[in-house]
Amino acid sequence: MHALNLQAKPISLADRLADLAVDALIDEADLSPKPALVDRRGNGAHADLHLGLMHASALSLWPAFKEMAEAAVEIGEVDSTLREAIGRIGREGEQAMLATTNGVNTHRGAIWALGLLVTAAALEPQSSSVNEVSLRAARLALLDDRHAPKPLSHGAQVALRYGARGAREEAQLGFPSVLQRGLPQLKRSRANGHGEQNARLDALLAIMTNLADTCVLYRAGEEGLQAMQLGAQAVLDAGGSASLSGRRRLHELDQQLIALNASPGGAADLLAATLLLDRIERDGILQGAF
Repeated sequence: MHALNLQAKPISLADRLADLAVDALIDEADLSPKPALVDRRGNGAHADLHLGLMHASALSLWPAFKEMAEAAVEIGEVDSTLREAIGRIGREGEQAMLATTNGVNTHRGAIWALGLLVTAAALEPQSSSVNEVSLRAARLALLDDRHAPKPLSHGAQVALRYGARGAREEAQLGFPSVLQRGLPQLKRSRANGHGEQNARLDALLAIMTNLADTCVLYRAGEEGLQAMQLGAQAVLDAGGSASLSGRRRLHELDQQLIALNASPGGAADLLAATLLLDRIERDGILQGAF
């Protein structure tokens, strides 16, 4: 067959959603300069992470995201069967991630957040506004998984200790940090002509201003959390990451959080969720899919 007659075959909905989820994770990892997080400059506050590992981890999760979307299409409704199916798939995805990273936790929180959103989007692909997808994800997150392991994660332990809202509660509330802070700031910075990378940095900072990030609390306690929240707000108040003054504040925040060993990994996961929902809203999940 002549090359000019070759046509790209449309991909399945599950493939499309898995692609979008992995793209969001890679875009989050590549975004620079992020305060105390792995990016193109270095490993931030993490001695055991680097950008190549973050990429490999994201790619290892593609089959899990695809399988979650396929489960949603097959089961077709928010119920305990679907909740337990995606819980199982998520745990299997976590094991694949850990095998890829030699045991380093790179994206455990992201599996939970993006997995719920991918599943919710696949349930009703014609109804893909960010509010509708987030609401379906919240309904899923509120259901119990009888097979979930009982030991609490570090994030859950910290949430209990400090009375903070952990990743589970964030999802159960419909991702307020994304819908009320990340996405609005992303759109605001774009509208102000700040450029895509600066808009994404501003979205991350907006999430950081109010999030009780359990990763920060675990590594640096309340001192680290206050430094993160106040520092992020100072960057935005100075004009955001697109301004010279904002960049200076961002550099100061980066250095302060690294000194405290306080890496805002929870905010990074929610930025990835923000980027995923933004892509679903802007491009639609049916584009290029059956």
